[in-house]
Amino acid sequence: MLALQVERSELRYAMAAVSSRLRPGAGARVGPLNLVDTDPPELPGDDWVHVWPRLTGICGSDLATVEGRSSRYFEPYVSFPFTPGHEVVGELADGQRVVIEPVLGHEARGFEPPFPGAAPGDGDDYRHLVGGPLEPGIQTGFCASTGGGWSTQMVAHHSQLHRIDDSISDEAAVLIEPVAGGVHAALKGRINDTDVVAVLGAGTMGLVTVAAVRQLCPPKTLIVGARYPVQRRFAQSLGADLVVAPDELARAVRRATGSFAIGSALSGGADVVIDAVGSSSSIEAAIGMCRPRGRVVLLGMPGAVSLDLTALWHRETELVGAYTYGTETTPSGDTSTSFALAQQMLTNGDIGELVSATYPLKRYADAIAHASQAGGRGAIKVAFDLRDEPNRGLPKA
Repeated sequence: MLALQVERSELRYAMAAVSSRLRPGAGARVGPLNLVDTDPPELPGDDWVHVWPRLTGICGSDLATVEGRSSRYFEPYVSFPFTPGHEVVGELADGQRVVIEPVLGHEARGFEPPFPGAAPGDGDDYRHLVGGPLEPGIQTGFCASTGGGWSTQMVAHHSQLHRIDDSISDEAAVLIEPVAGGVHAALKGRINDTDVVAVLGAGTMGLVTVAAVRQLCPPKTLIVGARYPVQRRFAQSLGADLVVAPDELARAVRRATGSFAIGSALSGGADVVIDAVGSSSSIEAAIGMCRPRGRVVLLGMPGAVSLDLTALWHRETELVGAYTYGTETTPSGDTSTSFALAQQMLTNGDIGELVSATYPLKRYADAIAHASQAGGRGAIKVAFDLRDEPNRGLPKA
């Protein structure tokens, strides 16, 4: 089978970091990522199946890994060589299409779930992530035992599989995983219908969060900071009341809330701010435009950042992380999962249109460069198309 694999190499990781600072995406050509012809991963147990990816997205965390920007925090939760790719719509041996819920939860690692019906991401102890029959791995796409979606074949546990209807296109299905992340972030905000909500960043994760906020917990006012025209267009179509340039977002929040400017912060501010960027400057800006005793949801993966947290302390701001997905409680009091809610949201046709370009595996350097510069090149989501890859090896049903 064909696979893109990340090897453990400090030198190539450093080369990728330097190259990507000079040109976004350039790290793919010199970094630890290689296209290899290798054997498919073995099934770890009876509850596992082989999956043949059809489309696999390129996520911000994938780019951080390839470009040498990922946090060293994850080193104990990763095993090498791993195949990236966790936004996967694939095919089983019988031809059934599935979406992968990538978290390698308790059941996948041979442990009892934290409660009956728990989603893979549920639980309050992460010890299972480095135990059981698998090599360490925080999720599919970072675990040597499972493979990942940047390949023609991988394995998945039955608890990770979500079968999808024929009416859902591959292009829409490959977005179910990021939409589930947006659902989780939106519901982490505990948004009320009287709230003013601001979203920083309008890449894939920012946009799917806008859609989730609008559909699941609509506020009084939803304001989005979007840098590029394509992002502004989708932010409006997915439910934003107001879309402005990123450097205008605090001013728009000020007008919507009747706040005063005090230095670089507001006297009041938005009730909930969702940061889908994850940089030092975006986190600082989010805290500064959130009202005292409001809530900042950190959706963008921050890595190593440098922050003055005096404002967080002084304003008694609640800073909440939103990592993946799990069991959710909607504002109406219903219990569901992030993935189930994400599939329901696909009735909005605009979501499937977020897939802007696809590439074969052999053009991985071009694909990663495109994904790294997506907004500026008029794109949102870039994905690998595995449907016509040679040596795919899918058995005939």
